[in-house]
Amino acid sequence: MKRNPLVALREAGQSPWLDYIHRGLIVSGELARMIREDGISGVTSNPTIFEKAVSSGTDYDAQVAELAREGVSAESAYQRIVVDDIRAAADVLRPVHDASKGEDGYVSLEVEPDLAHETKATSDRARELFRLVGRPNVMIKIPATREGLPAVEEAVASGVPVNVTLIFSVKRYGEVAEAYLRGVERLLAAGGDPRQVASVASFFVSRVDTAADPLLLAEAQAWPGSPRAETALSLVGKLAVANAQAAYAKFLEIVSTERWKGLEARGARRQRPLWASTGTKNPKYSDVKYVEELIGRDTVNTMPPQTMDAFRDHGKVADALTGSYPAAKAVLDDYSLMETGIEEVCARLEAEGVKSFLDSYRKLLAAIGKRLV
Repeated sequence: MKRNPLVALREAGQSPWLDYIHRGLIVSGELARMIREDGISGVTSNPTIFEKAVSSGTDYDAQVAELAREGVSAESAYQRIVVDDIRAAADVLRPVHDASKGEDGYVSLEVEPDLAHETKATSDRARELFRLVGRPNVMIKIPATREGLPAVEEAVASGVPVNVTLIFSVKRYGEVAEAYLRGVERLLAAGGDPRQVASVASFFVSRVDTAADPLLLAEAQAWPGSPRAETALSLVGKLAVANAQAAYAKFLEIVSTERWKGLEARGARRQRPLWASTGTKNPKYSDVKYVEELIGRDTVNTMPPQTMDAFRDHGKVADALTGSYPAAKAVLDDYSLMETGIEEVCARLEAEGVKSFLDSYRKLLAAIGKRLV
């Protein structure tokens, strides 16, 4: 019988998480089956996923009708619906959380995206959501905007597990890691237990190629037949993975410092890199590209259902991160010769990501509001 590649990922040191949530997935037992048979050890959500979940099918009809009778606002209805789903998923994942001693078994819930540029409101809401769900294995998602970084530190310092999301650049990843370290240091100074505060840093992958590939092709067209054009064409489809591999190298650098070793000795958990946006957008690329090329220890890969199905069917498991930095650096060095720099690409992707989640959130509130009337 063929070995399930998803299960084999765990043996390679990577935790496969599902980037999808829907009430039907939970109540039908499908999530429990995936945990049992596929080794799935976590679930991530975002406003776009919830917007699609609540707007399709009939799984939410009864609750929405009940909320309509209560006369609640669209915002209150959204919170009730989402918290119920997150709490139910956390309960299904609780045995994974317990068996892994708090390393895995998490479900993520996003702070409302209209707070993405408000530090205090984000940190206050992160604590509020954690208390509201009332489960130790929920991670509150905070965007890695400049305003979000201090909120990450505050949340960790107050004992809230955090999934830092919308990270695109290695530079920003380093700032996220620093915010986590400061939060852990403050938590320890206040007498808290850092073993209760797991965190992941969600580094987005495929969107980088989606943004960079057209720029590279434009460079090649602008300089036909030149070495610059050859370099641009050689980088098509390579920047996203190289960028993520460079972030992993930064992670290894951080956990090798005396500062981190001292915190780890006192019970602090590593903030694992989580590869997000791992569904392949370009049909010319392998449908498991952003899984196979980013397998390594102390990492998480959160996959949408179609990518998970593809990897279960034909994924190959082999360490792709150990020793990957020199080649990744060469790709990034070559890209630095192009007109649009990596930081500019990543800044644009961050702004687009925040806007996309905000748009989905507003569409979800509008959809709920119509059904409450």
